[in-house]
Amino acid sequence: MPSVNAVRSPILRIGQLLLGVLLILSAPILAPLPGPAGIFLFAGGMVLVLRNSRWARLKWARLKRRWPRAGHFVDRMMRRQSAMRRHERTKASKSAAAEAGAN
Repeated sequence: MPSVNAVRSPILRIGQLLLGVLLILSAPILAPLPGPAGIFLFAGGMVLVLRNSRWARLKWARLKRRWPRAGHFVDRMMRRQSAMRRHERTKASKSAAAEAGAN
């Protein structure tokens, strides 16, 4: 898999980062309106920011280490590849432990 820098130009990455910040900042403005628009704006903004900012990814990793249950929930909702792999590994180890206990 090629690195992020090899695939996208820096201008496009900065544009997506700014769009993500704008979506995050506009989410509280739309939150009082009926419907879930604020949630989707915030989630979309988080995806754009996390994909285009190394600093944000580091902060996100620290946040997940501090509050693992909340980080796990958000990763699952964002359908992050790492969360899916981690979930499959956990499920496989639990089934192997149950199988070993039954024998």
